[in-house]
Amino acid sequence: MTNHHIALIPGDGIGAEVLPPAQRVLDLLGRRHGFGLTYTSYDWSCERYVREGAMMPDDGLDQLRDKDAILLGAVGCPGVPDHVSLWGLLIPIRRGLRQYVNLRPIRVFEGVESPVRGARPGAVDFVVVRENNEGEYSEVGGRMNAGFPEELAVQEAVFTRAGVTRVLDHAFGLAARRGGRLTSATKSNGIVHTMPFWDQLVAERAERFPQVVWEQEHIDALAAKFVLVPERYDVVVASNLFGDILSDLAAAVAGSIGIAPSANLNPEREYPSMFEPVHGSAPDIAGRGVANPLGAIWSAALMLEHLGHPEAAREVTDAMAALLARTDVRTPDLGGGASTEEFTDRFLELL
Repeated sequence: MTNHHIALIPGDGIGAEVLPPAQRVLDLLGRRHGFGLTYTSYDWSCERYVREGAMMPDDGLDQLRDKDAILLGAVGCPGVPDHVSLWGLLIPIRRGLRQYVNLRPIRVFEGVESPVRGARPGAVDFVVVRENNEGEYSEVGGRMNAGFPEELAVQEAVFTRAGVTRVLDHAFGLAARRGGRLTSATKSNGIVHTMPFWDQLVAERAERFPQVVWEQEHIDALAAKFVLVPERYDVVVASNLFGDILSDLAAAVAGSIGIAPSANLNPEREYPSMFEPVHGSAPDIAGRGVANPLGAIWSAALMLEHLGHPEAAREVTDAMAALLARTDVRTPDLGGGASTEEFTDRFLELL
């Protein structure tokens, strides 16, 4: 029997509340489909930072390298600046383990009302592929003359041929397996160097995928069309910053950021990939037992697909669709009053 060793990083806030439901789902599917799961949990979090001065230990990446995948809950808490928590944990993992593809599926489910009038269940079903290791979120730059009138901050965007082409190849390959359509987010009419370079590489890589119909859209127009005609899209590929913004906008269009998943992929599988819900640590509801576990559960399904269990992953999204179509049990973010445990129990019954 295949056994997968999973690193669990509950993190902060509701992260510790949504990972146990995801584990229950994984264990059930493992028994059903004949694979095993072994877990190692790590207390890497803002609480650890306050206690020890670091989000994770110096050898944290070494501790993760032999795992098959990483399942993360949430990171961030009041009192610890976001740049400290992100650059102390998430970004080192994404970059140190070469997780250069950030994958964000977007789907409007029956029973989850979108704030966008035309976003209908079954019609809106696309994926945002975000470059995850370089681009606008580089470490190149600095600050000078702190406290003086001429104080300045410089932040450099870094786009490499290797970094852009590898994420484009992943996006085009995904489009070839899905609906055969790809949209590239750009801003080459205003950003004079990096975005024309991005556009050039998109055109080059597209020649390797003649079965994919592609277009490019300026980021401002694309953001508007996500709201006006979200059903138009299949695969959207974007730089680190553009993909970050577009994927959160798309999750809101889908009706609930509480159920949105993400995958940080190392497609070559030389290093473990990391899977996490995108809802954040939600300190306003942490500890109340009412967090929606579906973001973590859907992220776990993405993990199963990556590990070679697509049928098990599909059973998760089918059960999600069945549960969300019902009105008898919902967590508060979906307009109901169910607890995390009650919601999870009902999900497992359907699964």
